[in-house]
Amino acid sequence: MRRAQVYRWQIPMDAGVVLRNQRLKTRDGLLVHLQEGDREGFGEISPLPGFSRESLADAQAALLAWASAWQTGDNPPFSALPSVAFGTSCALAEVQGELPEAADFRAALLCTGDPDELIPALAALPGEKVAKVKVGLYEAVRDGMVVNLLLEAIPDLQLRLDANRAWTPLKAQQFAKYIKPENRPRIAFLEEPCKTRDDSRAFARETGIAIAWDESLREADFQFAAEPGLRAVVIKPTLTGSLDAVRAQVDAAHELGLTAVISSSIESSLGLTQLARVAAWLTPGTIPGLDTLSLMRGQLVRRWPDSTLPCLTRDDLESLL
Repeated sequence: MRRAQVYRWQIPMDAGVVLRNQRLKTRDGLLVHLQEGDREGFGEISPLPGFSRESLADAQAALLAWASAWQTGDNPPFSALPSVAFGTSCALAEVQGELPEAADFRAALLCTGDPDELIPALAALPGEKVAKVKVGLYEAVRDGMVVNLLLEAIPDLQLRLDANRAWTPLKAQQFAKYIKPENRPRIAFLEEPCKTRDDSRAFARETGIAIAWDESLREADFQFAAEPGLRAVVIKPTLTGSLDAVRAQVDAAHELGLTAVISSSIESSLGLTQLARVAAWLTPGTIPGLDTLSLMRGQLVRRWPDSTLPCLTRDDLESLL
């Protein structure tokens, strides 16, 4: 006997969250709950505004159709919409016992705010010190100065940087000018520094700063290849698709000797806990990029370890199926 339930949820965001020049006041998404016999599974479907190709309305229609078919006994294919495919594949993997319980709750600390206030928090990080800085939101010179300051202040810090293709080649060079050559090897990678892949490749070649592909993975002409200056790929499952699609990308990267990093698309605590399990399963030993719960003012159904944010239960949510 199968049963599928679909809920809609909304969680307020901190005031300063801006994505691609638009302020994100709430994080909105869907939750699917599958039951088969005495087994159950959850999945989060939350397209990211400005990044996902599907809208929440598109995702809702596709999810309701999939869930209705599944509970009648069919085994429908996963949706072509990535967020729906990822959420439903996670729920089904939990029902079938295929998503391991072990999780990697380490997270590269997301650095926001005053650099002087960040330094004590970074210095206090236990074990491997890995943090992430968003660049490209301000002047490239300022970004370079801030990154170099953090690297100078904490000698064992490794920084992951993300520019989201914000820079022209000139601005990218202005950034690099302020990173001392001896500090550049401690930039683990800089995600998509320039507007085109060729300009990003040239940046890596000219500066010695390693790059990573992120947005490129979701473009039709992208092919996995080992390239000079390329160190990693950043995989965002909500933007990628089913667990099988995520695993295929991880395997392709590892075969080329590249680091694969499982990363958040600002999912709720439920989605983040599943991403932590995916990371432990598919990318053991690599710290995932999951430090986004601090941007939200609440949690959803499953709590992130040690978070004191209030947590919504299914009873608090709008039922759609």
